[in-house]
Amino acid sequence: MQTRTLGREGLTVSALGLGCMGMSGAYGTPEKGEAIATIHRAIELGVTFLDTAEVYGPFENEKLVGHAIKGKRDKVVVATKFGWKIDPKVKPYLVGVDSRPENVKAVADASLQRLGIDHIDLFYQHRVDPNVPIEDTVGAMADLVNAGKVRYLGLSEAGVNTIRRAHKVHPISAVQSEYSIWERNVEDDILPALRELGIGFVPYCPLGRGFLTRTAKRAEEYPENDYRRQDPRFTGENYDANMRLVDTVSAVAEKKGATPGQVALAWLLAQGPNIVPIPGTKRRSYLEENAKAASIALSKQELSRIGDAVPPGATAGPRYAESKMSLIDR
Repeated sequence: MQTRTLGREGLTVSALGLGCMGMSGAYGTPEKGEAIATIHRAIELGVTFLDTAEVYGPFENEKLVGHAIKGKRDKVVVATKFGWKIDPKVKPYLVGVDSRPENVKAVADASLQRLGIDHIDLFYQHRVDPNVPIEDTVGAMADLVNAGKVRYLGLSEAGVNTIRRAHKVHPISAVQSEYSIWERNVEDDILPALRELGIGFVPYCPLGRGFLTRTAKRAEEYPENDYRRQDPRFTGENYDANMRLVDTVSAVAEKKGATPGQVALAWLLAQGPNIVPIPGTKRRSYLEENAKAASIALSKQELSRIGDAVPPGATAGPRYAESKMSLIDR
């Protein structure tokens, strides 16, 4: 597995990371044993950039990752996130956002304990808090760097203005947002700004929540506890239209002897050396398939064909329900 660098401060990670959220129940029933085996297999394959967050579970995903990396800490780069108000006693357990400096530091300490490590490699603000100046939040994050509890800083779903303001307080190494052939909202403003500032970009849901692997089902076919039941892109006519978008990706994949998901990841890797996708899975078979994408080279003609077939804005339906879209800082 090749490596890439996120940010000018030199955070070196595997070219593909592993999103761990789905290991703790966001997509169906957790399978702890297989999830841990998947993390171990990722390390064997050189996929050593692990992405978690306090809110996944909540809290349980960090514990799982911590258990899986015990005795292997020097082989992995661990990213986690703060920024939500969480009440595990209610449903839904997300009750708001909280990026007050005191919460930033409290979450870092709690995450370190759950992960069983002495420092977090990459600490993200999960969502921008409109009630707290980003300068105050990043100032607290910088204090954690100075204290040796965190190595590098990141933001998730932040807009260009927020990114610039944050970067003036302390260098930001990575920004995370959804990005794939299927969701290209970051191309106009976010990606150019990151290239200008020397900040890495970490796409989550790089396989379009299953659409780009042709495994997505209609919303009503998923279990009650599966996130996709509430995703507008999995419902009704949106689902039909979005499945049709994948046809060109599948055609390119067939000619290359690859899977549509591998081609989708290869397309993302070709968008710039500062891009490190984190496809999520809780199974070794999918991990192994995804990892092979790092060795697939797409020609200029293939890249253009795919990009033209699924242009920005082509996907049917918003990527989140309105309540969650309101938390995207643009």
